Amino acid sequence: MNSPTSAEEPWPVRTVSRKIAEWIHRLGSIWVEGQITQISMRKGASTAFLTLRDPSADVSLTLTCAASLLRGMDPPLTEGSRVVVHGKPTFYVGRGTLSLRVDDIRAVGVGELLARIERLRQLLKAEGLFDAARKREPPFLPARVGLITGRASAAEHDVLSNARLRWPAVRFEVRNVAVQGSSAVPQILEALQELDRAPEVDVIVLARGGGSVEDLLPFSDEALCRAVSTARTPVVSAIGHEPDSPLVDHVADVRCSTPTGAGKRVVPDVAEEGQRIGQLRERARRALHGWVDRERRLLDALRTRPSLADPLGPLQQREEQVEQLRERSRRAVTAVLDGQQRELAATRSRLTTLGPAATLARGYAIVQRIEDGADGVLRSVDDAPSGTRLRVRVTDGAVHAIVPDEQG
Repeated sequence: MNSPTSAEEPWPVRTVSRKIAEWIHRLGSIWVEGQITQISMRKGASTAFLTLRDPSADVSLTLTCAASLLRGMDPPLTEGSRVVVHGKPTFYVGRGTLSLRVDDIRAVGVGELLARIERLRQLLKAEGLFDAARKREPPFLPARVGLITGRASAAEHDVLSNARLRWPAVRFEVRNVAVQGSSAVPQILEALQELDRAPEVDVIVLARGGGSVEDLLPFSDEALCRAVSTARTPVVSAIGHEPDSPLVDHVADVRCSTPTGAGKRVVPDVAEEGQRIGQLRERARRALHGWVDRERRLLDALRTRPSLADPLGPLQQREEQVEQLRERSRRAVTAVLDGQQRELAATRSRLTTLGPAATLARGYAIVQRIEDGADGVLRSVDDAPSGTRLRVRVTDGAVHAIVPDEQG
């Protein structure tokens, strides 16, 4: 394969096919698991052709085996069966095709399927995909409900009819897909992604009727479980009947035991809501009436109070009290003033009695010596030698005198 080639020296097709065949034929035998989607075996032919598909992806592989191998299987192999095959990759040079030459085909039993589902259940649980904390509550009244189910199936009828009975105005976006077989998972994944991208879809319902473990196997597929867990829109799972419990039930945000339950879960009951609204209105009416009655009684009680029954009476009482206080204040002030006036008069009388004017009025005089403009009270005759100028102050004025030369 590493030999050089060029535009001038290209390899012929036979060489390329032969070298590819040589490389593939060096591969060893392998065990492969998948789902049979097509069986082609002509009557009397020695070779049978089958198509093996990956249940979780749009990938298939052609198988070839001896026709006697298929005829000897009990029960007979049918399309949709889960199998494990042993074979060797083979490249047919003449047609340029790859196939797996099978020498052993083993049907996967129910026990093995359940064991695999249980292992996957433990894995997803350990990753937290089943945790209640990550589950979201669907809206109370979704604008539009996405429904993924089989075409014209009983599950579709149950969801639509029960939802419309409860809320006639509900709108659905229905995606009909295969709900079992090899094409189920890819179609469901495509429908789920499409509805999850639609902004008007508020909740998505996965619905399917009951069936065997093999029939419900797509709803325990790992790829589907992870797609449901990462969806931005809340997902409601309604797969099978009450005993059925595929893995998608544990991953979905809400699990309903039947499609009928899903139809009742995604929308409210208009009759119940109308009744609830009526009850709330009645409670509001009673509460309002009770409040009005309490306020009316309070007003009646306020009216009966003296301040409201006779609003001028308290004012008049206050006026009388103010007038009494004013009178008391006036009397108190007058008494204080009278006392102060009497005390002042007594003090004035004492001052008058003790003052020089009263003494002068009794006939006394004050003699003052006038020297250089300075007045001095004369207290002794020795202080007034002859020729001393004097001023004699009496009660109504003053006279001036000069001390004569001889004193008598």
